Amino acid sequence: MEDLTSQNMILWFFLACFLISISLMAWLLSPFFSIIVLGAVVAGVFHPVSSLLAAHEKISPRFASLLTCLLIFFILFIPIVFFVGVLAQEAFELIQLAKSPALSSFINTHFTNSAMLDRINPLLASFDIVITGEELNKTISDIGRAVGLFLYDQARAIASNTLSFLASFFLMLLVIFFLLIDGPKLVRFLIDLSPLPEEQDVQLIGKFRDMAGAILVGNGLCGLIQGAAGGLLFWLFGLQSAFLWGVIMSLLAFLPIIGIGAVFVPTVIFLFLKGRVGASLFFLVFYLILSGGVEYLLKPRVVGKRVQMHTLVVFLSIIGGLKIFGILGIIYGPLIATAFLTLTNIYHTSYQKMIEHSQP
Repeated sequence: MEDLTSQNMILWFFLACFLISISLMAWLLSPFFSIIVLGAVVAGVFHPVSSLLAAHEKISPRFASLLTCLLIFFILFIPIVFFVGVLAQEAFELIQLAKSPALSSFINTHFTNSAMLDRINPLLASFDIVITGEELNKTISDIGRAVGLFLYDQARAIASNTLSFLASFFLMLLVIFFLLIDGPKLVRFLIDLSPLPEEQDVQLIGKFRDMAGAILVGNGLCGLIQGAAGGLLFWLFGLQSAFLWGVIMSLLAFLPIIGIGAVFVPTVIFLFLKGRVGASLFFLVFYLILSGGVEYLLKPRVVGKRVQMHTLVVFLSIIGGLKIFGILGIIYGPLIATAFLTLTNIYHTSYQKMIEHSQP
């Protein structure tokens, strides 16, 4: 009995020390949390490339990892540097436009001094809603400032901390380099360390890998296509800040339900009010073809059926992620939702009956 008590004390003392060491290690790595998460996500996406290179008999695993990191550098770093400069400039111009008298004059001309509101307000009277040109002026100006400030702050944060950004990016490449080489060993280490059964650990890690691939490859590629096509259309029709609106559409493409329609629908209305009816109809048809083709034809082929998540959950997880983590919330939000849903599924299949049977 005394031996059993002594063993229990030793076990609890070890567990306390172990938990303290985990907490201290997490505290030590907390400044690099974003870098490690992004590195793991990118490494998971580019792992097939590294494996393909390493399969060549003349290329060692380390050299294959190095070549993959160089590829990531050219794919991510150079476009980011270019985008940040242009984005900051156009976001600043959008802020100035939202403050300018020209926008107020346009709204007053087409709303306050037109009969359109006289036709709309009677329809809204039953809901005790009355729309005035001044309210529209303030609302549209506030939206323009909010969008411009958000993107300008993100771009300025990178541009004003150039040295920090460079250090973070190359540290991420270092993380990716070693994950591409020793990633399977790390996964095996985490599975052995986890008290969960191996099949549940494999399921959880597999869901993370699938969601990361869906975010970067599926949503990222489809968002890039929609943003580039939309920005090019804005430029061809002479609309202001085409590059900025292309970036905004690339980000909005991650959001289900809303998507690039949040930009295209107001643009269709804007062109119609300016009397450009043909351009307005062309934008509407272009939006329906682009959005429908990407969402219902391209994205299912790229992502497949690996990631099954309700549309509303995806929408709320991205919005919540953006609010808490900023622009990286596009990645963090769905990953957190994936962890919750996967653990919920494991609970229902493996632990719910156990808990119910243990209750008196």
